Amino acid sequence: MVFLDPAVPHGTTPYRGLTESREAWLAVAATIEPEVAQYFLISARCGCFMQAARSLNIKATQLRKRLAQLEEQLRRSLFSYQGNVLTLSREGQQLQAQLIALSHERRLPVLEQPLIRLAVAESILHDILGRDLIALLRRNASVRLEIISIDSELGLQALDADVVVWLSGMDSPGAGPSFAIDAPEVLARLDYSPHIAKRYSRLAVRPDSIEDLADYMLVQWQPDRQVEALRPWNSLVEQRLAGVVQVQAYPLMLEMIRCSACIGLLPRYMSCFDRGLTALDGVFLEGMQRQVWMGVSAQVRHPQEVGWVVEMIRNTFLERGEWFD
Repeated sequence: MVFLDPAVPHGTTPYRGLTESREAWLAVAATIEPEVAQYFLISARCGCFMQAARSLNIKATQLRKRLAQLEEQLRRSLFSYQGNVLTLSREGQQLQAQLIALSHERRLPVLEQPLIRLAVAESILHDILGRDLIALLRRNASVRLEIISIDSELGLQALDADVVVWLSGMDSPGAGPSFAIDAPEVLARLDYSPHIAKRYSRLAVRPDSIEDLADYMLVQWQPDRQVEALRPWNSLVEQRLAGVVQVQAYPLMLEMIRCSACIGLLPRYMSCFDRGLTALDGVFLEGMQRQVWMGVSAQVRHPQEVGWVVEMIRNTFLERGEWFD
């Protein structure tokens, strides 16, 4: 290992010819721990400490501390800012070149991340969990997460996942997933009502009975057609001889309600999710309710990582508790 002379003043070259000699920089690069070398190279490639920390699955403060220790060890400033852009100093560029050369001789370790499979009912994924999943990925760019959208009971039965979030009736979790899970957990109860965009219906003339719906086009998300808990709505749609559209894509149904003066059946939390929508309460005398369930595979191979996902889901539903009251 190459040692620095502590008597060398800061800002002077501790190695003879260090700034000029490629061999000297190669010798220095060879003494750097592989993990620290990886931190430096990824930071140099990303040009952003925050992004590099996400890629490495560590905190930005930890990354900055290790790089500061490296700069103190070399007594060189390796990074500089040009405006708001992080760049390498001349010494940083020389170190980068030699570490890249060494990487062809010794492969720097890549920490494999466990694959976590998360299956979620499509409407729940779109309306409730989507934003927090994005936040999770923003914090950790190295995560290996497979997200599976469930749009039917058949799809629920056919999947295999570590964590599954699904919808069922009020009495029980229904058939549930086909693989063995721990005791399922109720996350929320959902009440359903027809919804319309506020801009297409003035308060004084909004429909308040099934008969009033005759003047509006109805839109239905196809996977809901076979849901017994939504039978009052499904019966109305099936009786329609005109003024009805069936769609396979959940986001398309929402856009048709928002932009085409259509009325569609949605959970009542949608007026919290989208302030431009309003629920038509009282149209159906018979209530329509479902429950959101979560199950964790009984054969989880990576309990710590799965635990993080489960905690994120629980926190999301807790934070949005007023949506379901």
